[in-house]
Amino acid sequence: MDGINAAMLLAGVLLLIGIASSKFSARLGMPVLVLFLAVGMLAGSEGIGRIPFENYLLANSVGSAALALILFDGGLRTSLDCVGRVWKQALALSTVGVLLTSVITGLAAAWILDMPLLQGLLLGSIVGSTDAAAVFSVLRTSGLRLPERLTATLEVESGSNDPMAIFLTIGLIGLINGQAGSGSELLLLFITQFGVGALVGVGAGRLAALAVNRINLDHPGLYPLLAMAFGLLAFGLAAVLGGSGFLAVYLAGIVLGSSPIVWRRGIFLFHDAAAWLGQIVLFVMLGLLSFPSRLAAVAWEGLLIALVLILVARPVAVLVAATPFRYDARELTLLSWVGLKGAVPITLATFPLMAGVAGSHVIFNAVFFVVLISAVSQGWSLPAVARRLRLGRPADPAPPLSVEIHALRHVDGEIVDYTVRPGAPAAGLRLRELARPDGMVVTLVVRRRQVVIPRGATALEPGDHVFVALRGRVKPLIDRLFSPEAMELPLPTDLDLSFPASTTLGQLKRFFALAEPLAPAAAAHTLAHLLEHGQAGASARFGPLAISPGPDPDGVRVRAARALAQAAPAAG
Repeated sequence: MDGINAAMLLAGVLLLIGIASSKFSARLGMPVLVLFLAVGMLAGSEGIGRIPFENYLLANSVGSAALALILFDGGLRTSLDCVGRVWKQALALSTVGVLLTSVITGLAAAWILDMPLLQGLLLGSIVGSTDAAAVFSVLRTSGLRLPERLTATLEVESGSNDPMAIFLTIGLIGLINGQAGSGSELLLLFITQFGVGALVGVGAGRLAALAVNRINLDHPGLYPLLAMAFGLLAFGLAAVLGGSGFLAVYLAGIVLGSSPIVWRRGIFLFHDAAAWLGQIVLFVMLGLLSFPSRLAAVAWEGLLIALVLILVARPVAVLVAATPFRYDARELTLLSWVGLKGAVPITLATFPLMAGVAGSHVIFNAVFFVVLISAVSQGWSLPAVARRLRLGRPADPAPPLSVEIHALRHVDGEIVDYTVRPGAPAAGLRLRELARPDGMVVTLVVRRRQVVIPRGATALEPGDHVFVALRGRVKPLIDRLFSPEAMELPLPTDLDLSFPASTTLGQLKRFFALAEPLAPAAAAHTLAHLLEHGQAGASARFGPLAISPGPDPDGVRVRAARALAQAAPAAG
């Protein structure tokens, strides 16, 4: 009993130190995962805490559970729209990119450490994937906002590249130990990792959304636990069936987070806290698992391997895998630099130890050292590199006011807090100058901690927090209205909204962030005027929009132009 009490006391102390270090990390600009690792190393058997810990099986199990929590939270915050825009390049980076990174790093490791080629390639495979926990942590605590396409690419790649790393690691361990299967068996392992993981993840996410919306729980606090249960179910079921549990739990989070669900804010807040807990437990535990004296023994070799990985292998992999998708040189450079390593490589490095691979302790220590170099150099310098490349801007300030409506059960609606950012279509406009579709109302404006009651003459200034009550189908368009990257975002293919007939073409152009030229005289024309001067009863075209009479005499229907069944006159 005393041992259990001591363990609880120790866990509480380490958790408090981990939370305190996150505040310290923000002031230093250092990635928080580095400080969590440092806390674990200081508490370990060769640190001031003198806590003996060398249980690789337990570390693997606890690490997998913590990674599941981190990936599920990351998935909740990654929209299906983002996945739809970048899935091809993310898939290329998570397969071809991981393979190239692993081979180049592995060849260098075999030469630097003077070890057999297969052991070198095994080390390369372990560090070949971009770590989701590290990427999510650095991107969300760096105080920097990257362009949405780059952020989506990095997050989807890091969340989906673990199956390739696991496949390569398991396959090479089998070859080294003489237990490798045939080529067809290895191919089946690869397909199973991706295929089963993807199917289970999507299925679990849909079931989770259905359960959260249909079940009528008496206690609101149970909804986040219900969502977590489906995340853990996705991870466990995929792993039992031979698929990638990491991919499954990430996809389950994406599907659930992109669905209209009740108690959404509470679910997101709970899993944000769970992901923080997972990061603290994971990196502190991995720090406990390390031995600084052993790391010092491979310091020079680990540094050389890290340099090859960061400066050669990752850039070559990005160049080959991402260039076909029309990234420019600055974007390719940033993609190369954010090939962060973290918990997954250290967790994978326990596989050779448990399998009894010759030289596995050298591999583990070298991997740990490479992760430290990657986290410190790439994670710490990310904001400076992004600013140097002119690809980043300061993240939006935290809202001074938050709103959550607990009564929204099975209702297609929510209140969303938007930050007015410089360059967004809404910035600098008065509310009366904004086209406002049916299903959207500005309810409140907060400016420098002062409440502004919204009126037609209220101008939206950069930094304002605008609370908008809206229906779910309108949200993707309102997101564009407050995004500086609105011109780069595609219009929804199922666009079908109703606007007041008095809405002008100029207002419509600003609302949809359209690039179509519009003469000043035409900008003042209303939608009613446009339809009156077109073909009787027919739709009109305005850029990618189709405009037609609505069921309400005072309303006009606006759809995606591809939905038109017949040719119509163009506006402007």
